[in-house]
Amino acid sequence: MSFWKNSKRYAWVLGALAGTLFLGAGALQGQFAVIWKKAVMICLECIGIG
Repeated sequence: MSFWKNSKRYAWVLGALAGTLFLGAGALQGQFAVIWKKAVMICLECIGIG
């Protein structure tokens, strides 16, 4: 756990910003719709409706 003590205090902000940037890039490319469709189909198959 010494890694967390030695790292910069607000280093998580950089990670959060990078994650937000990549999520936005994926959404702009239309990947959100693809992932949403797959998630809905999995849920419908597990419940047995579809």
